[in-house]
Amino acid sequence: MSALRLVALSGNIHRPSKTRALAEAAVAAAARRRPFAPEIYDLVDIGPGVGAFSRRELPQAGRDVLDAIENADALIIATPVYKGSYIGLLKHLIDFIDPQALVGRPVLLGATGGGHRHALVVEHQLRPLFGFFSALATPTAVYASDADFADGALVAADVRARLDQAADELVHLAEARRHALARAGDEARRVA
Repeated sequence: MSALRLVALSGNIHRPSKTRALAEAAVAAAARRRPFAPEIYDLVDIGPGVGAFSRRELPQAGRDVLDAIENADALIIATPVYKGSYIGLLKHLIDFIDPQALVGRPVLLGATGGGHRHALVVEHQLRPLFGFFSALATPTAVYASDADFADGALVAADVRARLDQAADELVHLAEARRHALARAGDEARRVA
Protein backbone atom coordinates (compact mmCIF):
# COMPACT_ATOMS: atom_id res chain seq x y z
CA MET A 1 0.00 0.00 0.00
CA SER A 2 1.68 3.21 -1.13
CA ALA A 3 1.70 6.29 1.05
CA LEU A 4 -0.86 9.00 0.44
CA ARG A 5 0.25 12.64 0.46
CA LEU A 6 -1.17 14.29 3.57
CA VAL A 7 -0.79 18.08 3.81
CA ALA A 8 -1.52 19.96 7.01
CA LEU A 9 -1.80 23.73 7.12
CA SER A 10 -1.66 25.43 10.48
CA GLY A 11 -2.86 29.02 10.46
CA ASN A 12 -0.52 30.06 13.23
CA ILE A 13 1.47 33.28 13.01
CA HIS A 14 3.91 32.54 15.84
CA ARG A 15 5.76 29.62 17.42
CA PRO A 16 5.28 27.67 19.54
CA SER A 17 1.61 27.30 18.70
CA LYS A 18 -1.30 25.27 20.05
CA THR A 19 -2.70 25.25 16.52
CA ARG A 20 0.49 23.62 15.21
CA ALA A 21 0.30 21.10 18.07
CA LEU A 22 -3.28 20.25 17.04
CA ALA A 23 -2.23 19.85 13.39
CA GLU A 24 0.68 17.62 14.40
CA ALA A 25 -1.61 15.50 16.60
CA ALA A 26 -4.02 15.13 13.67
CA VAL A 27 -1.19 14.07 11.34
CA ALA A 28 0.01 11.53 13.91
CA ALA A 29 -3.51 10.15 14.39
CA ALA A 30 -3.95 9.70 10.63
CA ALA A 31 -0.49 8.14 10.26
CA ARG A 32 -1.34 5.51 12.90
CA ARG A 33 -4.13 4.33 10.60
CA ARG A 34 -2.47 4.41 7.18
CA PRO A 35 0.91 5.22 5.64
CA PHE A 36 1.04 8.89 4.74
CA ALA A 37 3.76 11.13 3.37
CA PRO A 38 2.99 14.06 5.67
CA GLU A 39 3.87 17.69 5.10
CA ILE A 40 3.06 20.35 7.69
CA TYR A 41 3.07 24.04 6.85
CA ASP A 42 2.47 27.14 8.95
CA LEU A 43 1.42 30.61 7.84
CA VAL A 44 4.42 31.91 9.73
CA ASP A 45 6.67 30.04 7.26
CA ILE A 46 5.38 32.16 4.39
CA GLY A 47 6.21 35.38 6.17
CA PRO A 48 4.79 38.83 5.52
CA GLY A 49 4.45 38.09 1.80
CA VAL A 50 1.23 36.14 2.51
CA GLY A 51 -0.53 39.50 2.08
CA ALA A 52 0.20 39.56 -1.68
CA PHE A 53 -2.56 40.69 -4.03
CA SER A 54 -2.28 37.71 -6.39
CA ARG A 55 -0.95 34.17 -6.31
CA ARG A 56 2.00 35.03 -8.54
CA GLU A 57 2.99 37.84 -6.14
CA LEU A 58 3.27 35.42 -3.22
CA PRO A 59 6.78 34.51 -2.12
CA GLN A 60 7.93 31.10 -3.37
CA ALA A 61 7.14 29.58 0.03
CA GLY A 62 3.49 30.63 -0.35
CA ARG A 63 3.23 29.23 -3.88
CA ASP A 64 4.80 25.98 -2.66
CA VAL A 65 2.20 25.69 0.12
CA LEU A 66 -0.64 26.26 -2.34
CA ASP A 67 0.80 23.68 -4.75
CA ALA A 68 1.07 21.17 -1.90
CA ILE A 69 -2.54 21.80 -0.85
CA GLU A 70 -3.85 21.45 -4.40
CA ASN A 71 -1.91 18.21 -4.98
CA ALA A 72 -2.54 16.50 -1.65
CA ASP A 73 -4.50 13.28 -1.31
CA ALA A 74 -5.89 14.54 2.01
CA LEU A 75 -5.75 17.78 3.98
CA ILE A 76 -5.74 18.90 7.58
CA ILE A 77 -6.60 22.54 8.11
CA ALA A 78 -6.20 24.01 11.59
CA THR A 79 -6.65 27.63 12.58
CA PRO A 80 -6.45 29.72 15.67
CA VAL A 81 -9.64 31.61 16.48
CA TYR A 82 -9.39 35.36 16.99
CA LYS A 83 -12.41 37.47 17.87
CA GLY A 84 -14.85 34.72 16.92
CA SER A 85 -13.39 33.82 13.51
CA TYR A 86 -10.54 32.02 11.77
CA ILE A 87 -7.46 34.07 11.06
CA GLY A 88 -7.82 36.44 8.11
CA LEU A 89 -4.39 35.63 6.68
CA LEU A 90 -5.43 31.98 6.40
CA LYS A 91 -8.52 32.99 4.42
CA HIS A 92 -6.39 35.27 2.26
CA LEU A 93 -4.09 32.35 1.36
CA ILE A 94 -7.03 30.04 0.72
CA ASP A 95 -8.50 32.66 -1.63
CA PHE A 96 -5.60 31.88 -4.01
CA ILE A 97 -6.60 28.21 -4.33
CA ASP A 98 -8.14 27.33 -7.68
CA PRO A 99 -11.89 26.76 -7.12
CA GLN A 100 -11.73 23.33 -8.82
CA ALA A 101 -8.54 22.13 -7.11
CA LEU A 102 -10.16 20.66 -4.00
CA VAL A 103 -13.22 18.99 -5.50
CA GLY A 104 -13.66 15.68 -3.70
CA ARG A 105 -10.53 16.22 -1.58
CA PRO A 106 -10.84 14.88 1.99
CA VAL A 107 -10.17 17.50 4.66
CA LEU A 108 -10.10 17.35 8.44
CA LEU A 109 -11.01 20.70 9.99
CA GLY A 110 -9.72 21.90 13.33
CA ALA A 111 -9.39 25.05 15.40
CA THR A 112 -7.93 26.26 18.65
CA GLY A 113 -9.08 29.09 20.86
CA GLY A 114 -8.96 30.52 24.33
CA GLY A 115 -12.24 29.01 25.45
CA HIS A 116 -15.18 26.90 24.38
CA ARG A 117 -17.25 29.83 23.15
CA HIS A 118 -15.28 29.69 19.88
CA ALA A 119 -15.94 26.00 19.21
CA LEU A 120 -18.57 26.59 16.53
CA VAL A 121 -16.13 28.44 14.27
CA VAL A 122 -15.30 25.10 12.70
CA GLU A 123 -18.93 24.33 11.86
CA HIS A 124 -20.13 27.82 10.98
CA GLN A 125 -17.10 29.16 9.12
CA LEU A 126 -14.54 26.52 8.10
CA ARG A 127 -17.02 23.90 6.93
CA PRO A 128 -18.84 26.32 4.56
CA LEU A 129 -15.49 27.62 3.28
CA PHE A 130 -14.39 24.15 2.23
CA GLY A 131 -17.91 23.36 1.05
CA PHE A 132 -17.42 26.13 -1.51
CA PHE A 133 -14.52 24.11 -2.93
CA SER A 134 -16.63 20.90 -2.89
CA ALA A 135 -14.03 19.34 -0.61
CA LEU A 136 -15.13 16.38 1.50
CA ALA A 137 -14.87 17.61 5.07
CA THR A 138 -14.86 14.85 7.65
CA PRO A 139 -18.14 14.67 9.57
CA THR A 140 -16.16 15.12 12.78
CA ALA A 141 -14.30 18.40 13.27
CA VAL A 142 -11.97 19.12 16.17
CA TYR A 143 -11.82 22.15 18.45
CA ALA A 144 -9.38 22.50 21.33
CA SER A 145 -9.28 25.29 23.90
CA ASP A 146 -6.33 26.46 25.96
CA ALA A 147 -7.37 24.14 28.80
CA ASP A 148 -6.91 21.12 26.49
CA PHE A 149 -3.13 21.66 26.27
CA ALA A 150 -0.28 21.24 28.75
CA ASP A 151 3.28 22.29 27.98
CA GLY A 152 2.30 22.86 24.35
CA ALA A 153 0.91 19.35 23.82
CA LEU A 154 -2.71 18.30 23.32
CA VAL A 155 -3.59 16.33 26.46
CA ALA A 156 -7.38 16.37 26.79
CA ALA A 157 -8.64 12.79 26.43
CA ASP A 158 -12.00 13.84 24.97
CA VAL A 159 -10.38 16.02 22.30
CA ARG A 160 -7.86 13.28 21.46
CA ALA A 161 -10.76 10.79 21.10
CA ARG A 162 -12.54 13.20 18.76
CA LEU A 163 -9.31 13.63 16.82
CA ASP A 164 -9.01 9.84 16.48
CA GLN A 165 -12.57 9.68 15.15
CA ALA A 166 -11.87 12.46 12.64
CA ALA A 167 -8.63 10.72 11.58
CA ASP A 168 -10.56 7.48 10.95
CA GLU A 169 -12.98 9.42 8.75
CA LEU A 170 -10.15 11.21 6.90
CA VAL A 171 -8.38 7.94 6.13
CA HIS A 172 -11.62 6.32 4.95
CA LEU A 173 -12.38 9.26 2.63
CA ALA A 174 -8.80 9.36 1.30
CA GLU A 175 -8.77 5.65 0.53
CA ALA A 176 -12.20 5.80 -1.11
CA ARG A 177 -11.04 8.72 -3.26
CA ARG A 178 -7.84 6.90 -4.25
CA HIS A 179 -9.81 3.78 -5.27
CA ALA A 180 -12.32 5.87 -7.24
CA LEU A 181 -9.52 7.67 -9.10
CA ALA A 182 -7.82 4.34 -9.86
CA ARG A 183 -11.08 2.87 -11.19
CA ALA A 184 -11.62 5.95 -13.36
CA GLY A 185 -8.07 5.63 -14.71
CA ASP A 186 -8.59 1.93 -15.45
CA GLU A 187 -11.86 2.72 -17.22
CA ALA A 188 -10.21 5.46 -19.31
CA ARG A 189 -7.43 3.07 -20.36
CA ARG A 190 -9.97 0.40 -21.37
CA VAL A 191 -11.88 2.89 -23.50
CA ALA A 192 -8.74 4.27 -25.17
